[in-house]
Amino acid sequence: MGTAQQSLSSVPLGEFADRRASLASAVGDGWILTMGSAAPPQDYIPFHQNSPFRYLTGFTEPDAALLLRTEDGQVTWETLFVLPRDPATETWEGYRVGPDHVEEMTGLPGRSIDEMAHVMDSILDADGVERLHVVGAYNPGATVRNDVTQRIDGLLGDRSGVEVVSANSHVNLLRGVKSEAEVELLRRSIEITTEGHRAAARAIQIGRNEFEIQALVEYIFRRNGSERPAFASIVGSGPNSTILHYNANDRFMEDGEMVLIDIGASYGGYAADVTRTYPVNGRFSDAQREIYQLVLDAQLAAEELAAPGVTVGQLNQAANRVLAEGLTELGLIQAPDATFEDEQGRQVPQLRLFYMHGLGHGIGLDVHDPWPSTLEAGTAFTIEPGVYVRPNLFDEVIPDTEANRELMAAIRPAFERYVNIGVRIEDDYVVTEDGVEWLSPAPRTIEAVEALMSESIELDGERRDEWVEWYREMR
Repeated sequence: MGTAQQSLSSVPLGEFADRRASLASAVGDGWILTMGSAAPPQDYIPFHQNSPFRYLTGFTEPDAALLLRTEDGQVTWETLFVLPRDPATETWEGYRVGPDHVEEMTGLPGRSIDEMAHVMDSILDADGVERLHVVGAYNPGATVRNDVTQRIDGLLGDRSGVEVVSANSHVNLLRGVKSEAEVELLRRSIEITTEGHRAAARAIQIGRNEFEIQALVEYIFRRNGSERPAFASIVGSGPNSTILHYNANDRFMEDGEMVLIDIGASYGGYAADVTRTYPVNGRFSDAQREIYQLVLDAQLAAEELAAPGVTVGQLNQAANRVLAEGLTELGLIQAPDATFEDEQGRQVPQLRLFYMHGLGHGIGLDVHDPWPSTLEAGTAFTIEPGVYVRPNLFDEVIPDTEANRELMAAIRPAFERYVNIGVRIEDDYVVTEDGVEWLSPAPRTIEAVEALMSESIELDGERRDEWVEWYREMR
């Protein structure tokens, strides 16, 4: 028999069992159903297991399901339903574990997914179940039902008397604190990601396309054992650096611009998320230096405060204070507490014209993983302040109202100095018993970034200049 598809994970089987036991303790009594993701419509489309299912089972094959019975907060019965062995299908799609071997891989008794409907019918009818606890993306009210919702609805049939209750809050609470095994997987994904940044910084050149840097980064990910990018890589130069989730990555970089690179490898299912912003020509201009240093100062203010017992709100306040005072000094806002009028006539902080997202988020199996509102040992998270001077600020962002015209006149000189500069600096951390550990030490000071970029490298493989120029001509 060949080797079945397995999870690349150093998480012990006992840890998965502990997670299920903790979930059972939170639910108390009843049945808990967790659906794995459905197989893609074609076998040549990549498959990724959904995070809640992977968290509870470690199982990475499609079309699986986990069913638990809990009584008095204890797991009394559990089964993992999986695809049966099928040599003909496996010729195309790869070997499966199959019900007979699933227990040695996961610690869970296995049965064929073909038996799932019959088992559910028996439970729902014979046992008179009135409530089913569901983990995952079950959303029957959505306009387009996702695969998890469709599969659960198919099992329930027309049993309108069965109440479906989400158990996601319990699982999210567990996922907010990482084990040592999880932190180790995060370290690996982050190390690979920071290596991608170092290579990208050395490869940036005037006239190169964003997609060349993306290709280099993702090559490094896969070459070093990452199964995939954890999210769509962002390589945004010039005006694209001011777009938060830009990922077309198809613009030629020009002299005097910044390029924002927000990337993350996924290793063993665990996502890194690290952002750096670089001057295309390798040296920060005065204007670029001023924005960059402000963003770095805001990040350091939050980083120095982070510790067990500190709230996410306190981190936000620390960074916001630095950004608001700094933008005032640069002339981009009128005062740290100044406001502008939006389309509905509401007063919105002027800070939000240039910094419109939150300071950070949890990381783990998802790049935006659950995390607690107050930091505690084992919390893995990012800090990612930014400043984005969008070219359409006066034309489309600030409403042309009488109240806003004074603002626009006051900040226009600064806007013209900093327009098209977008800077985000993002790092990954884990909370320890007495502080935080910085997990992503890629160069981030102005001096360190310029020194790294001076180590120019050629991209691996021959670059056919005329082929790349075809793309320029096509646009």
